[in-house]
Amino acid sequence: MRPNSHQIIAFAHSVREGSFSAAAVKLQVSQSAVSQHISKLENIIGSKLFLRDREGFTLTKTGSEFFDLADRYLTLDRLLEEKLTRYSQLGEGHLTIIGNAPLPALGYISRFNRAHPNVEINFTLYDWTTSAALLRNRKVDIAFITEPPISDEWVYQKVATCRYVLYVPQTHRFAKYKSISLHELKAEALLLPEKGSLTEKEVRAVLKRENIQIKRIIKTTTFPVMKEAILHDVGLGIFLDNSTTSDDTLSIIPIREMTKDYDISIVIPKDKYDLRLIQSFVFDAMPS
Repeated sequence: MRPNSHQIIAFAHSVREGSFSAAAVKLQVSQSAVSQHISKLENIIGSKLFLRDREGFTLTKTGSEFFDLADRYLTLDRLLEEKLTRYSQLGEGHLTIIGNAPLPALGYISRFNRAHPNVEINFTLYDWTTSAALLRNRKVDIAFITEPPISDEWVYQKVATCRYVLYVPQTHRFAKYKSISLHELKAEALLLPEKGSLTEKEVRAVLKRENIQIKRIIKTTTFPVMKEAILHDVGLGIFLDNSTTSDDTLSIIPIREMTKDYDISIVIPKDKYDLRLIQSFVFDAMPS
């Protein structure tokens, strides 16, 4: 058996305050509750922590050694309480957020920042496979994932629907097309994210199904890198249609062989979902 936090804190306060009764006042519990915590702690340790007499008590050798650890624990408990109080008021805190595409994550982050400017946010783009792995390994608080894997340990909230489209420079001959077939891209240099991305997987599946051979495929990383490559005439890119805000540099063309809708969801570990900081991000930053 291992001691619980109540037992350790009761012991630390008893030593600090000099008596069980003073510790009980400090902890706002009964003296009998403190005594029971100490008794259970001694049973778990297998040794007496106090030598009791009419004037009170003194620490045994074991008690002195254990108090050093208990006092460290008490200090950490106080720090946690102070941090949690500030976080619950959203005056401070931090969130680690990832996504496999920049939108709609950036919209949520922007709205949350305006409401809670003192909360630190770390946002990084990853491919689909890495995003799912980081979430699974509890390395992040919130993930924006297209067609996320299903897990009983996660909470999901759909935030957008998207399709794959072709991105070309405004000056390209395809720029005025209402739609395009992948067959028309056989002679083009086609930009695709690296292996592990949902885009790479889906595009290759469609090319195989339609028996289309693209002359040249160039690997990129995230959409911002792909966008720069397109603008520098490295090639044409296939990515989700909500990957960038509208501008005058790129044309977005629907692909006739890729009409499937894909859901983008906020995905959060279940045990983090009820945290006030998470709730505020999910609901306060929601588009009006």
